[in-house]
Amino acid sequence: MIQILLLKNQLVLIARIEEVSTELGEPDCKLIEPYELKQENGENLLTSWPSFTSQKELMIKTYQQITTKKKILLKEFIKKLKEKTTRIK
Repeated sequence: MIQILLLKNQLVLIARIEEVSTELGEPDCKLIEPYELKQENGENLLTSWPSFTSQKELMIKTYQQITTKKKILLKEFIKKLKEKTTRIK
């Protein structure tokens, strides 16, 4: 499922999300192809996140996120994934 996450540090991410069964206290939310959502000059911008790695799947703990919003900005996210795929080929 694609969701928008607002993390406790006020970072807004959009990513495919998979919940994973783990031991108590371990990361239980897999982010697939995460992008940071920013606004500049009234435009929504998506940038790869985190910027210091090319890793495409990351794990976080669900308590690190404040809220999730479903199916918002889906077109922009899909467009970004297609651009990335086109550049790799």
